[in-house]
Amino acid sequence: MTEVSKPSAPAPLRIAIVGAESTGKTTLARELAVALAEGPSQRLDAPRPAARVALVPEFLREWCVAHGRTPRPDEQAAILAEQHARIDAASAAHDIVVADTTALMTHVYSELLFGDRSLIDTAIAQHRTMAATLLTALDLPWVPDPAVRDGEHVRRPVDDLLRALLLQHRLPFAVVSGRGPARLAQALAALRPAMGAGRSRRSALFSTLTAGAPADARPVRRWLCECCDPAAERAVARARSR
Repeated sequence: MTEVSKPSAPAPLRIAIVGAESTGKTTLARELAVALAEGPSQRLDAPRPAARVALVPEFLREWCVAHGRTPRPDEQAAILAEQHARIDAASAAHDIVVADTTALMTHVYSELLFGDRSLIDTAIAQHRTMAATLLTALDLPWVPDPAVRDGEHVRRPVDDLLRALLLQHRLPFAVVSGRGPARLAQALAALRPAMGAGRSRRSALFSTLTAGAPADARPVRRWLCECCDPAAERAVARARSR
């Protein structure tokens, strides 16, 4: 008897939200997860199965609250590993995973705060497992959070190092700016190419995203852009000129 193998299930879409502190990463991650989960239900004329969406919160915040302090240099590697262990676990049971930070952020803070670059190779390798990366712009006001934040002065150095690493290692990313609904709308627009041609499952799941694109829009062949909306870069430029 010939054994017929079943087609393998498509890999989940893993979306990373990265950025300096107080740039709306957690809010955007929550809103994006809700929007992606609700998207298909809006097409009542062509019902499709709802996407199974997981939101993976920032483990660092949980760690800091539990310990009442920020981590030491020797504790960074375990935090990095746990963040991605949770992303992997969520990926095993969901179609889409929205991660509020990745190993890349752990490395950035290790390098900037402690001068420690020992996590760079692991951080880059882990981040490569993400299908798309959204980098939150510096256009939101800084809000203090004693549990995890170091101060407004670190936002620009963090943003600079993040951009440098993403570009140096050719990790696809898009800058997201704006406030409230505009920030979420920009994130959804930036993700359209990741749901594009050649990904039938994702095209079905995210029909509401592609439906919002102009009819004469040029097809995007790959998801690789420093900024999918020039307005985001203008916002960053204004912030840097202050």
